[in-house]
Amino acid sequence: MYAAPLPELVFRAQLAHRAFHRVDEVQGCMLLSIKTGGCPEDCSYCPQSAHYKTAVSRTDLVTLTELSDAASRARDDGATRFCMGAAWREVPDGPPFQQVLEMVRVVRGLGLEACCTLGMLDQDQADALAAAGLTAYNHNLDTSPEFYGSIITTRTYDDRLATLARVRRAGITVCCGGIIGMGEDRAVRCRLLQQLASLDPHPESVPVNLLVRVDGTPLADVPPTDPLELVRTIATARILMPASFVRLSAGRLSLTDEAQALCFLAGANSVFLGDRLLTTPNPGATHDEQLFGRLGMRLMPARDTMNAGG
Repeated sequence: MYAAPLPELVFRAQLAHRAFHRVDEVQGCMLLSIKTGGCPEDCSYCPQSAHYKTAVSRTDLVTLTELSDAASRARDDGATRFCMGAAWREVPDGPPFQQVLEMVRVVRGLGLEACCTLGMLDQDQADALAAAGLTAYNHNLDTSPEFYGSIITTRTYDDRLATLARVRRAGITVCCGGIIGMGEDRAVRCRLLQQLASLDPHPESVPVNLLVRVDGTPLADVPPTDPLELVRTIATARILMPASFVRLSAGRLSLTDEAQALCFLAGANSVFLGDRLLTTPNPGATHDEQLFGRLGMRLMPARDTMNAGG
């Protein structure tokens, strides 16, 4: 499927996409780093790892006022989902976690979906997040099981799957995807997609990230990946998981408008808005507005996002 002639692959992806989604709408999400840097994990792609010397500075949890202001701006810019990321290996109990729970309540109170990515969870923590109103939990598989040890050694693949299972048991929707461009081959990408599609049920959101190479990380000098490999990955994800939101995530700034358009044709129907993700740059609101206008597309209205399942 992945290696099919591109017109055939995109055609099949379009058929799958149209069966479950409008082709002229894109879900808008906004991502805020609520606790930055100093992470004990050694993920080779991540500038927030304490193992590497990068330009990312360590900061404590943002205040509720800072969080509320950022979420309000996101809503005003057309986002319907607000995502909060903390550079933890696992969620700490005590005041930091209680503050995150309050952040979830604040975001939901603003009429936005709330998503968190906080590292590993135990079941009590997952249940508490659900009780606070969390819409989705992001915990990416990153890559295939076979390639995983080349990228991360401080957490196992089974650790990731266990956290996803706890999120499911808590009744929170799952946001789970991966990264391409880390030096892997097509077989690795196909195995990642196979792993994602084997989750039952499928993740409601599937972020597909293109590596953003950051000085100081082990992957800083990896050669850039052909954007058409990103298109193929998105199209295959759309065919395998037709009802999911497939999010064109990190790496958009390195793509031409034409490459982004191909990703939307291939079935991507969600993006991160704003000029920054956790610690890496992203196209700003003005550019996105112009791009969607040229494509005849629009951001999905808030009332439609939950009904769409992602």
